[in-house]
This record gives sequence, structure tokens and C-alpha cells, in this order.
Amino acid sequence: MSDFFEPAGRGVQHASLRAANRRAVLTTIALGPGLSNADVSRRTGLAPQTASAIVSELEADGLVTRGEVLRGRRGQPATPLFLDYSGAFAIGCEISWQHVDITLISLGSEEIGRYRRAYAYPDAATIVAEAATAINELIGKLAPAQRPRLAGLGLATPSAIWRSIGHLGAPAEQVPLWRALDLRAELEAATGLPTAWFNDGTCACWAEMVMAPPPRPPNFVYLFVTTFLGAGIAAEHTLWAGPTGNSANLGSMLVNTGDDRRRFGHDVASTSALSRRLAASGIDVPPGDPSDWPWADWEPHVAAWIANAGAALAEIVFNTAAVIEVEAVVIDGIVPTPIVERMVAATDAALTSLPELSHNRLRIAAGKLGLRAPALGAAQLPLFRKHFSRELNDMLAEEA
Repeated sequence: MSDFFEPAGRGVQHASLRAANRRAVLTTIALGPGLSNADVSRRTGLAPQTASAIVSELEADGLVTRGEVLRGRRGQPATPLFLDYSGAFAIGCEISWQHVDITLISLGSEEIGRYRRAYAYPDAATIVAEAATAINELIGKLAPAQRPRLAGLGLATPSAIWRSIGHLGAPAEQVPLWRALDLRAELEAATGLPTAWFNDGTCACWAEMVMAPPPRPPNFVYLFVTTFLGAGIAAEHTLWAGPTGNSANLGSMLVNTGDDRRRFGHDVASTSALSRRLAASGIDVPPGDPSDWPWADWEPHVAAWIANAGAALAEIVFNTAAVIEVEAVVIDGIVPTPIVERMVAATDAALTSLPELSHNRLRIAAGKLGLRAPALGAAQLPLFRKHFSRELNDMLAEEA
């Protein structure tokens, strides 16, 4: 079965599909660093002259660079082609329930600068100014000649913040403020950057796909344990977001809790669920990122939480796999890596108590990116849309 990014690797011989051919060539070079012009022509199906002309155009645009000529082989010496990571940049801004995380990356997903701050809840009255200031400071890290190569800003947030912000203990006035705030439009106006909104779980799922080595599974479920439960779905090599970007809201699935009650997955497999458990035992959760919490001191409470969360995640995975034939599951989160690994083991164990589905048993693994994932994915998506995607709307945007 083909790799997730392979559908973008075939070109077509038609003048009206210039953007598609450019993206086919650029994708081929990205997936095969060191290929020659002849290799690109062969892999894309484009005529040698067409492939060579597009490579020269991409080189002039700063997206492709040539390596040292390879001599000593049969035929004409070949020149290896590579992505020029300084040819494009993007910014990802995650505004989450209890932190803001903003990153500037290159075309190769290299982090150039980052801003991160934890808070008790996102303040609708100040968050735009804070994020815009941090974004402008990150743009300042680029040389003047590089700034026109900024693809844009990807904004990652939970959906409908106003609906749930009260659960964080935010003042009542935050609800109408968030309900009235068009965060995407306000950030675009404050920064001057074209801004696209994405669900934060979808962004984290995308980052995991991009950074994973091939072959990438064509169908998998991604679960991200944070203040609530983020999620993403890859179905048939496609990031499944739905018409509003919220179709992978797996945290809203109802799960059993062992006390004859059913709750949202958000209420069981999340750091807010652990915080409530600790508060019930008189333990105050310190401010800041959960990666810095004193986990060892809380072990009895943590162990019980992991067991419950693993059972909830297993039920979510099972029900999702009954609809979409996923073969793999990735679990990650803002908690330390050892906690994620224990949650993976708990989920895997809980799945054994559920009936077997008709297809092979699911493979469950820990994610590799942790708390970096949502902001990184939010930055990668504008780059993908601008330079690699062969969705018609994305290509038409390039031609506009």
C-alpha cells in the first residue's frame, strides 16, 4: 500500500496543471533527497524537459538546491537535488486550555524559535495581544530576505472554547468574551499573516504523521492526553477533519467508568481528570506544564488514573476501529514520556478484555513529539498546503 504522501508524487502532462506538476516534483525531491533530474522525471512521469524546467523554477524560488555533481558513473554526470530548508517558513500557534505554544519552523520542520507560557485558563481579553507580540518577535528571527517566504500562520485551538472554559475555574465573563471572539480573524489582523484555523488534536496528529518515518500506516487513530482529550484520524492516507474540522472529536465518545455511569472520554482520559482526583484527596496541583509535576509523589493516584484512562481509551479505540478499519493507534500527550508509555500499556491491556474485531489486532504505540505536537502540526499544515498539497483549493490559492 502506498505511503501517506505518495499521491502527491505523480505529475500529469497538461499546461493547466502547472501547480500540480510543481508540487509533484517538490514532493518527489522531499521524499527522495539526492535524486537527479532524470530520477525526478522517471518518478513523476513528467517528460524530462518538463521536469528539468520545473526543477530550475523551484531552484529560482529558493525551494530546491543542488548538491555536488556525481561523477564516475555511466552517462552524463548527475546532480543531486535537495529541499532548501531556508526556502520557506511557517508559524504554528497553539492556544490551548492551559498554555499557549508558538513555534517558527523551516521547510524541513526545523525549529527556529519558540514561545510557550502556561496559565490557569486562556484570557480572551489578552490572548490576542500576547500571541501577536510573540509571533512578531519570532518573525524578527528571520532575515529580511527570508520574511517574504513565510507561508503563513497555522492556529491550533480546541473547538468552541466558550463551551468548556468554565470547567477550568475561569470567571463567568470569559464565556461571552470567548463566544464573541473570532480568534483567527483577530490574529490575522494583528500579525498581517494569512491565518488558517485547525483543531488542535488534528494538528498534533498531522505532526506525528509528518515526522514518522515511512512507511506510514494508511489508517490510524491518534489520541492526545492533555487538559481534555485531543484526537486525530488518518483514514486511507488522508487526515480526516470533516467539513468543520471537528470530525475527530473522539474525546466526546461516551465510555464506561466502572460505576454504572457513562462519561465523556474527556472526563476520564485527561489531565483535568487527574487534577480532580488529586483535589478530592486534598492535593493541590502546582501551576505550569504537567511535564513538571511531581508525578512520583502522587503514584497511588496516578496509577488509578492511568488504569481508568487506559480502559476509556481502549473503548474509544475499539469503537472507532469498528467504523474505520484502523490498524494502528498512537497515544501521546503533555505528560512525561514514562506516563505516556504506561498509558499505552494500560490501553493495550484493556483492549484484550474487549471482543475481537474481524481484522487484525491493533498496534498501539507512544507518540514521539509530546507537548510540541499541536504547535508543530499547526506550522506544518500551511507549508504543506502552500507547497505540497494537490487539493484543488490549495492549488488554486497558489495560482491566485
